[in-house]
Amino acid sequence: MNKVYLIGNLTRDPEMRSTSTGIPVCNFSIAVNRRKRADGQQETDFFNIVAWRQLAELCSRYLVKGRKVAVAGSIQTRTYEAQDGSKRSAFDIVADDVEFLSPAQGSASSGEYHAPAAPAPRAQAPAYGSSAPAYGGAPADAGFTQVQVDDDELPF
Repeated sequence: MNKVYLIGNLTRDPEMRSTSTGIPVCNFSIAVNRRKRADGQQETDFFNIVAWRQLAELCSRYLVKGRKVAVAGSIQTRTYEAQDGSKRSAFDIVADDVEFLSPAQGSASSGEYHAPAAPAPRAQAPAYGSSAPAYGGAPADAGFTQVQVDDDELPF
């Protein structure tokens, strides 16, 4: 099984482009903090993310540097030739699902969140051959309600 789940902040704005056949692809990278080492130092890992088709368009439209996202996808290895002629390997995360966890950077500093005009709190790649939309979940302006659940009703 090749599945990875990451939560981190975008290190740069997404780059949107299209293949020669017109398929949209969006590249961005995220910084993910690791647990602190024994000496108390926080360590950070950087991951390159690749989103395709409708998911790419949504990521390009709503993501900006500094925004927190959750990415679910698979690890893909690619090889390339470096400028010095040596062969190198790189690991990319091919996104199946991207969830936008925080507002755009400009709104975060003021403590105020302004939802985007189109619903995009969560973006998910559609299944192959599916005509399902590339986003899921409730509309951006949907609120949460408090529900009281009795512990005796829980199945565990």
